Amino acid sequence: MTTSPYSILFEPVEIGPVTAKNRFYQVPHCTGSGALRPRILAGLRGSKAEGGWGVINTEYCSVHPSSDDLPYPSATLWDDRDIKAHTLTTDKIHAHGALAGVELCLGGARMANLATREVALSSGNLPNLAGNPFQTRQMDKTDIKNARRWHRDAALRAKSAGFDIAYVYATHGYLLSQFMSGKMNHRTDEYGGVLANRIRLLREVIEDTKDAVGDTMAIAVRFSAETNGGGGGDGAPIPGETEEIFGMLGELPDLWDINVSDYSLEMGLSRFVPEGALEPYVAAMKSMTSKPVVSVGRFTSPDTMVSQIKRGIMDFIGAARPSIADPFLPNKIAEGRPEDIRECIGCNICYTGDGKGVPIRCTQNPSMSEEWRRGWHPETMNKKRSDDTVLIVGAGPTGLEAAQALGKRGYNVMLAEATRELGGRVTLESQLPSLGQLARVRDYRLGQIEKLDNVEIFRESDLTAEQVFEIAPDHVAIATGATWRRDGYGANALGCITGLAGARNIYTPNDIMAGNIPQGRTIVYDDDHYYMGSVIAETLRQKGLDVTLVTPGDVLSSWGAYTMDRGRAQSRLMELGVELIVSKSLTSFDGQSAHFECNYTGRKTMRETGSMVLVTARKPNDQLYQDLIAHPSYENGAAFKSLKKIGDCDAPGIIAAATFAGHRYARELEENVDIDNPLKYDRVFSCCD
Repeated sequence: MTTSPYSILFEPVEIGPVTAKNRFYQVPHCTGSGALRPRILAGLRGSKAEGGWGVINTEYCSVHPSSDDLPYPSATLWDDRDIKAHTLTTDKIHAHGALAGVELCLGGARMANLATREVALSSGNLPNLAGNPFQTRQMDKTDIKNARRWHRDAALRAKSAGFDIAYVYATHGYLLSQFMSGKMNHRTDEYGGVLANRIRLLREVIEDTKDAVGDTMAIAVRFSAETNGGGGGDGAPIPGETEEIFGMLGELPDLWDINVSDYSLEMGLSRFVPEGALEPYVAAMKSMTSKPVVSVGRFTSPDTMVSQIKRGIMDFIGAARPSIADPFLPNKIAEGRPEDIRECIGCNICYTGDGKGVPIRCTQNPSMSEEWRRGWHPETMNKKRSDDTVLIVGAGPTGLEAAQALGKRGYNVMLAEATRELGGRVTLESQLPSLGQLARVRDYRLGQIEKLDNVEIFRESDLTAEQVFEIAPDHVAIATGATWRRDGYGANALGCITGLAGARNIYTPNDIMAGNIPQGRTIVYDDDHYYMGSVIAETLRQKGLDVTLVTPGDVLSSWGAYTMDRGRAQSRLMELGVELIVSKSLTSFDGQSAHFECNYTGRKTMRETGSMVLVTARKPNDQLYQDLIAHPSYENGAAFKSLKKIGDCDAPGIIAAATFAGHRYARELEENVDIDNPLKYDRVFSCCD
């Protein structure tokens, strides 16, 4: 039963001709699957419907080959052959009483049509907004008529596929927002100039969509709140025009999905953006329409959700990332189990799937995108195969995940940790500036373990090989993590770096996290290219050090571009006064001076510095594993039924890889896994042949 403090979240809400069973609304979000992997996509969305979400939407759905965004995998409704693939998803959503929505999209200058080679269309001859060396064709009246027809036809296909809500996508720099923009629209006909002309195409597409499917489907508009005086990241209608737009269109659709065009704010990292950051934007928009409003804010607290509804900020609690971290979030609130919510940590690892063109993954939820191809349920574990005991050595993210997952399977688990503190790297990293949310990785798993009588934790247990043999478990998993290297070994120095072995004043992130702080002028050398280099530089600068961050990359934190880290990280360091140097590789350091070489010209430079912090690569802490397999008692593996190293101890990676490794170990223990074919392959359109 729904607990009374949260009952408002479970009220049904009408959206035009359809009714959502509650206020939990999964807004459109990318999955890295789209039209390429229909079964993986259906499994992902279906798990959310089972978990209690009232509305579940697709990612952006291209309506025509002239809106092709590969290598970013969008959904498609180009012709009737796409209908069956979408039906896989809508059937799973409807099976649990939820509404299915589709975000129809006209791409314009945001898409270069690299796969289809169609000419992109827009309000004018705009440069490609994704950085490709192409420009759009300025749409004439025939092009506009065709685009309206493509959108209408896609809406009709969506209806045939069983969708309940059809989106008109008018933000994030896509075609309709290009026409609305006072910066991008320089037309002199009835589609340009004054505001009423610039929003004409948006009005027509809304009316077309309502006319085509509005009898049975709700019509939603996704719209940027930044138009209201902010200028906005997508060029925006002129500041202050929002009131006029809503005066003309505010009552036309059945729902408004309000966001901001700046992705780094809308889906900002927890490192930079707090929960509920869009409230000032959304509250203003809500006052301009009587229609339901939904927006996002990385909401994980049910109390915050109730506050948003009761204060009239929004009518639906929108979520993308929280619904990924915990597809069963609504059910857990309904059942009075908010402590069991697998809270989003705002790391944006999910977003890397879109940028890399692969199925999304999640640090907190290892089952994400694995529902169909591996058969992993986000809440239910496969049952144990025996009464065997399992010893896990190391209580970092891998060990904690493996222990709680094996415990839920029913195994008797012993978890041994060498230190007093549990959590390994997430505990250490969560103490660095702005990374406190990482502690949720530890806290969720410890909370689950506390509920299991069959999992024991042994702190301050730095086991030797002899002691492991004395314990005599049936299965042993070594999850002892990894340590940052001191020799400079990394992607740009596979042969290490001259002179570092005996140099003084060399530090690593492990030293900084242990409180061993350099003195005086310090260089942070970042050959990791994710967040650690910038966070360490920020840490040292906040302690008053003169800090220079040097990277062999062309930009700071290049991999952080996939998580929305790079831009804000660089801005913060510049504001703090950290000197930034790019495209320089460290060649030597003698304790007093660091020598660098330009990656392009080979020009050599020298910098005097008292200390060097190396953020390069990590070395697995696998000595215990090596001691076990070398021990006479091991007898070619006969001492245990299985011995395995997992997580960073096996192959250092991101925290999401660590939790995935622990979960996979737990899922596959004593199962018959074909190592040659470990997962099902969702072949393109194979479901529709």
